[in-house]
Amino acid sequence: MIPLLLFVDYLLNLYTWVVIASVVFSWLIAFNVINPYNQFVRTVWQGLNAVTEPLLRPIRRYMPDLGGIDLSPIVLLLAIFFLRSVVIRGWLIDGLMRG
Repeated sequence: MIPLLLFVDYLLNLYTWVVIASVVFSWLIAFNVINPYNQFVRTVWQGLNAVTEPLLRPIRRYMPDLGGIDLSPIVLLLAIFFLRSVVIRGWLIDGLMRG
């Protein structure tokens, strides 16, 4: 059970960095720092969107419209931090205390 929790914790940590990379990448595209018509940039952008959009889309559905500001990555990161700190680490500590 403990190795599975450590693996899930590792995956959530990795997904946190993917969400942060997606946010930074969207800022770089929005401010014309990188060219979205470049094949490599477009491929990376599509890959990041393919990984993050399935979890961000339902959050956006319930968030109020704030104009051009998208707070859904913040909500997703808060949910991931909650899972990692409270649920997984709580189970890890409980599992280590039992045996």
